[in-house]
Amino acid sequence: MKKLSYSSSGVSINKGNKFVSEIKNIIRKDKNLKKSNIGGFSGQYILDPKIKRPILVGATDGVGTKIEIARMMRNHKTIGIDLVAMCVNDLIVDQAKPLFFLDYISTGKLDISKGKEIIGGIIKGCKMSNCSLLGGETAEHPEVDSNDKYDLAGFCVGVKSGVAKASPKLKENDIIVGISSSGLHSNGYSLVRKIIKENKIKLNKKIEKNKTIGELLLKPTEIYVSPILEMYTKKIIKTCAHITGGGITENLPRSLNKNVSAKINLETFNLPTIFKWIQSFGVSQNEMLKTFNCGYGMIVILDRTKFNQFEKSIKKHKLKYSIIGNLVNSKKINKKVSYIGKLNFND
Repeated sequence: MKKLSYSSSGVSINKGNKFVSEIKNIIRKDKNLKKSNIGGFSGQYILDPKIKRPILVGATDGVGTKIEIARMMRNHKTIGIDLVAMCVNDLIVDQAKPLFFLDYISTGKLDISKGKEIIGGIIKGCKMSNCSLLGGETAEHPEVDSNDKYDLAGFCVGVKSGVAKASPKLKENDIIVGISSSGLHSNGYSLVRKIIKENKIKLNKKIEKNKTIGELLLKPTEIYVSPILEMYTKKIIKTCAHITGGGITENLPRSLNKNVSAKINLETFNLPTIFKWIQSFGVSQNEMLKTFNCGYGMIVILDRTKFNQFEKSIKKHKLKYSIIGNLVNSKKINKKVSYIGKLNFND
């Protein structure tokens, strides 16, 4: 009888161990982690004892089919930043400071070089978010996943103080400000890939100065941790919304109470080139608004009297912004988000 082994089925324990050992030294540099946990069954994090009545907040997400763009470009160095960003940007909406992050990588066959690029991006994203990479799992799934393909999932835990705070009093005429995105972030890529496939588009085609389509599509998701938490702490903003899948249309209502609705002026939008390029293939305005962030990855709501403080804070973080609308009484409008004007898709 022929002898069988795990490696003969397509799973290499030795390669997995080598991969783990190569990233251990980088993770060990994190001062918040107990050194003995690396390679253990779980990870432990030292919680700051100064936090009053700590409430742990969790978020999980992936990066969708943006991974396919990374594969097509043979560049996996920033997809890990996207993974961290999608999780931490959700946490900060609820005023939670990211503490630690865990990743899950699934692939048909482990490519150590590619894996190190992915983990390198995750580590960079964690540093940008001021959180720790606590651990993760890399799984080989032969015959389930293609050898050259992979999928990612991220998990992040944050903390906020449980000291009683009144809910933000959103009111009519509060202003809505869009904080610029770096591009598509990590949403809408299935539609983009359909456009690329049906029109036989080459990703090395330049459409913006010296930037190719592939480079613009692969731009890492903006991480808003520092500016948003700072503005919450200083009570500059009342609430915010992370604009992901579903666009402004679906995500902004999640941060509104029943008494107010949002009126958005599309004439104020300064659409980046990549969105104009996508729309040029026949994507309607409504579809753009409920699929993509359309240039604003985070939307904040604040009292008009706080705008000067907002400007001072956001400029320090070198982020662009625009006043894109205001709140109205829900009795005056039958939608949680209504649009006036049209997006300018012309150059």
